[in-house]
Amino acid sequence: MENNNKLKHHYFYSVGLSYKKADAEIRGKFSLDATAKNRLLEQAKTEGIESLIVTSTCNRTEIYGFAEHPFQLIKLICENSQGSVEEFQKVGFVYKNQEAISHMFRVGTGLDSQILGDFEIISQIKTSFIQSKSFGLANAFMERLVNAVIQASKKIKTDTQISSGATSVSFAAVHYIFKNVEDIGNKNILLFGTGKIGRNTCENLVKHTKNEHITLINRTKEKAEKLAGKLNLIVKDYSELHLELQKADVVVVATGAQNPTIDKAILNLKKPLLILDLSIPKNVNEDVLDLEGVTLIHMDYLSQMTDETLENRKKHIPAAEVIIEEIKEEFNIWTKGRKFAPTINALKAKLNAIKNSELDFQSRKISNFNEEQAEIISARIIQKITTHFANHLKDDDTMVDESIEWIEKVFKIGATAR
Repeated sequence: MENNNKLKHHYFYSVGLSYKKADAEIRGKFSLDATAKNRLLEQAKTEGIESLIVTSTCNRTEIYGFAEHPFQLIKLICENSQGSVEEFQKVGFVYKNQEAISHMFRVGTGLDSQILGDFEIISQIKTSFIQSKSFGLANAFMERLVNAVIQASKKIKTDTQISSGATSVSFAAVHYIFKNVEDIGNKNILLFGTGKIGRNTCENLVKHTKNEHITLINRTKEKAEKLAGKLNLIVKDYSELHLELQKADVVVVATGAQNPTIDKAILNLKKPLLILDLSIPKNVNEDVLDLEGVTLIHMDYLSQMTDETLENRKKHIPAAEVIIEEIKEEFNIWTKGRKFAPTINALKAKLNAIKNSELDFQSRKISNFNEEQAEIISARIIQKITTHFANHLKDDDTMVDESIEWIEKVFKIGATAR
């Protein structure tokens, strides 16, 4: 039996790929920037997709949406990124109906994040939903589901300690620098790019090192100056990148470029250099490792750095899962009721039509017929009958689609707009 989240012969799917099976290079190929996301939504609309949201972060690219077949959604990802269907088949996932719903809950609450308890993803899901709504691609089901996931995320954050402690890629980057670079307060640090993780790393470095030798370079100088103003950093022009790389002891790369912006050709080293590439796709060519004295650390490595904080967070997973199950059950009750409500309403209308016909017949046939009392009694009987049917359809063991079909066939009603 198909799950009861079918809508107009479409099924609810989650398709995509994440850090679990796809490495940074593959994730980079499938990443979608703002322009690509808009293009994808436009294409979905023209191809008759009723409702979907798309998220693309450094750790995952995913679509949640309705389709007759998941390939319709996979095709949207592949045609708007650098990834191929063949690559997707190797590392991608497809979840359907209840599995897809459960997946969105786990992603949105940080249980599926590379850093357990990371709540940044929920704001990205919110933003994706608002974007889809502006394209007319967010139906009532999607809105209710996203709100349920937001509700679960808030409750887990307030009722458990799964997000306690400072653990993130930017924190791990700073932790790595502290462990591996001596006298960090007097080293020259270069931040290239103003991506979110890079900004957070930079803020943490300023906060914890009291370093006055941090230089910031960005392709758009205005963005660099805005960040530098907050943190009292030095800003240099993009044209000076190769000179600043020579001076640096530590380079943090956090650009949004689709291709590597730093390679061995641009480096003219006079001393050892630690490079942390916090970009997706990777923005540092691995050929820099051909140069003596270069250490290259990518975000995937930092994400794998587990500490006591992460171990403590794992203890709170069961409590978080209980919260998810409670809110998911409420959502499923709503979707089930939404599915069979038209049938129950049509059944009630059919029984009322039978009642009205019979009351009219009896009032003409029986003298002193008390139509008011007959109306009250028959209305109560109809209410009890429809309640019995509704309770049957709400039951977890009920095969809802088959039951609806049977009711519609027996009573000759056509409540098919589910």
